[in-house]
Amino acid sequence: MDHLTAWLDSGRRQDLLHEAAGLFDGPPRQEVLQGGTPAQQAPEVVTAVISHEVRPGHEQAFLDWQERTLVEQEKAPGFMGSELFKPVRGVQEHWVVVFRFDSREHLDAWLESDTRKALLAEGSSHFASYDVRKVGSSFSGWFQFDHGRSRTAPPNWKQAMSVVLALYPTVMVLNLTVGIALQKLTIREYIGLFLSNVLSVSALTWLLMPLVNKALAFWLVPGRCTTRRIQVLGTGVVVLGYLVCIGVFGLITHQIW
Repeated sequence: MDHLTAWLDSGRRQDLLHEAAGLFDGPPRQEVLQGGTPAQQAPEVVTAVISHEVRPGHEQAFLDWQERTLVEQEKAPGFMGSELFKPVRGVQEHWVVVFRFDSREHLDAWLESDTRKALLAEGSSHFASYDVRKVGSSFSGWFQFDHGRSRTAPPNWKQAMSVVLALYPTVMVLNLTVGIALQKLTIREYIGLFLSNVLSVSALTWLLMPLVNKALAFWLVPGRCTTRRIQVLGTGVVVLGYLVCIGVFGLITHQIW
């Protein structure tokens, strides 16, 4: 604020105001807004899925315990909401609780908090076991670094761009090979589409996404992408990949059709 006040009162600024006096009506007005905070990037929502094997006859007690747990969760920083799903015979045998936090740090803080540990000790008489799974991204299974030891996933927009980079050429190659072959064999379209989906997902999971992760690790791994230059470079590489794929397949399909 001292620097702002110094500029507002400076002789240089007064000279500029006199020079520009003919460009506006009336004397200039100024207001100084204090207490603002820098704009924050949209958080990456992280979801926890917890399944409980509730002891027979303890269902109501478990529900009461869940209500007390929710009251405490709502006080936790970053908590964004939760849902409770009852068992469905033949489909889902356990009680499942899904809750979201605005960041992995806030989720981990809640899971490791003394409050939650006390609640688990209180509720342990109502369920035989429970399992916690974290879902931190849209395509988390395709983005594993350092042999799965890294717990930090890339932002969702980077994951989406990377998946498109691998998916587009995969779909095009399958259409130009397997798709044409299935048409010649007069395989019904819905069966052909199913087979193509199986092949494309398999190719992405075990071949292409590991290659994309390796090639773009400098941009995908949050701990490595620490400067704006790397951010722009990685984004440019992916966009260039899009353009190359479009150009190549444009030439191929033009010659075929």
